[in-house]
Amino acid sequence: MMKSIAAGLAGTALLATVAFAQAPTATTDKAAPAATATTTTASGQWRTSKMDGLKVYNEANENIGTINDLLMDKNGDIKIAVIGVGGFLGMGEHLVAVPYEKLKFVNEPVAYTGTGAKPAGTTTGAATGTDRPAAPASTSSASKWYPDHAVFNASKDELKNMPEFKYAE
Repeated sequence: MMKSIAAGLAGTALLATVAFAQAPTATTDKAAPAATATTTTASGQWRTSKMDGLKVYNEANENIGTINDLLMDKNGDIKIAVIGVGGFLGMGEHLVAVPYEKLKFVNEPVAYTGTGAKPAGTTTGAATGTDRPAAPASTSSASKWYPDHAVFNASKDELKNMPEFKYAE
């Protein structure tokens, strides 16, 4: 058995060296294709994969849920955002569908308006970011590939009272 394995490995090694020893032949009747290096950039665009789990706040800077899914029509236009409201670790979460155009996306972090220690990564100002300059960050928000959060004009209770969204099978 051991001799068969050794013979097989030796044969494989022999064939491999023959293949490496052959030099490719150059043809003179065809010109080499010109190397074209094209790069597509999507500056200012957001990745939908990064939108999953994005926090949603209302105009009063209250966390009202997270984006669970984005639904698009047959033309590829995003029409609905599915928002998860309430629950803990995925248990008891209520899914609602809201029109995508009703969401506002903001690149600046949400303002902290509570008392006590300020959570890391928060700044002051409104959630819309219109009444303060952008906070300096190590990564430009334009190159981050996703916004900081979304704003939807509703309370958590209003969202919980909306009809529950179910995926049709």
